[in-house]
Amino acid sequence: MSPHRRIAVLGLGEAGGLIAAGLAQAGAEVHGYDPRIAAPAGVHLAADAAQACSGASVVLSVNSAATALDALTSGLPGCSPETIWADLNTAAPALKQKIERAAGDSARVVDVALMAPVPFRGLGTPMTASGPAAEAFATAMRPYGATVDVIEGPVGAAATHKLLRSVVLKGLAAVVIEALEAARAAGLDEWLRGIIVDELTAADESTVDRLVTGSRIHAVRRTHEMEAAAQLLDDLGVPARVTRASRDWLADLAGRGDVDPR
Repeated sequence: MSPHRRIAVLGLGEAGGLIAAGLAQAGAEVHGYDPRIAAPAGVHLAADAAQACSGASVVLSVNSAATALDALTSGLPGCSPETIWADLNTAAPALKQKIERAAGDSARVVDVALMAPVPFRGLGTPMTASGPAAEAFATAMRPYGATVDVIEGPVGAAATHKLLRSVVLKGLAAVVIEALEAARAAGLDEWLRGIIVDELTAADESTVDRLVTGSRIHAVRRTHEMEAAAQLLDDLGVPARVTRASRDWLADLAGRGDVDPR
């Protein structure tokens, strides 16, 4: 059975609204604040951030990197030194650490990274947490159905894990979009889509080693290959953003000398 606990959610947009609603449904007393969005069913809408935080044992800041520090400044007057301030915003580790310094002794800041899209999972979205109060955050949230993975390290460590993952997944999405845009311009989109599906389906534990090793060994040749690919995209009228970035990485590897000159 979930303990009765008061939790504040600052930011009731898509992610914050779903998490707040999930907490309320699981039995938490949820107080939310968002100057632009109404509270979901079961969530008490506060007049301001400080009011939402007043009496809350856990505060979830689910805004944006641009407003994360402002959210802390606004909500902190309602907190106590024992309040867990969980920053769920996607932000660089340096910003998470700045938030921790700004909180000082007025709240316990935890760096929380949402590791999957919230619309599909709501409160069940996997979370990674770091910082001195990360275990306390996990203990408070797990009874309501939250999945929290506590990792060693200071505030900022969870953000580092998330953003490194983002480099791969968002970068992969970008290269697929660029390739399909070019293939569509060439009248070959269905063919290339099949190639992409086949490559992703065949991926296994050896794939990363093969990609890295092959790029290092054949960097010179592949630099020229990607320059030719960029020229093709130019001719097709498609911006070769990722393609030229790939060329530049290969050129950098070639310059290190640990390559096959062919």
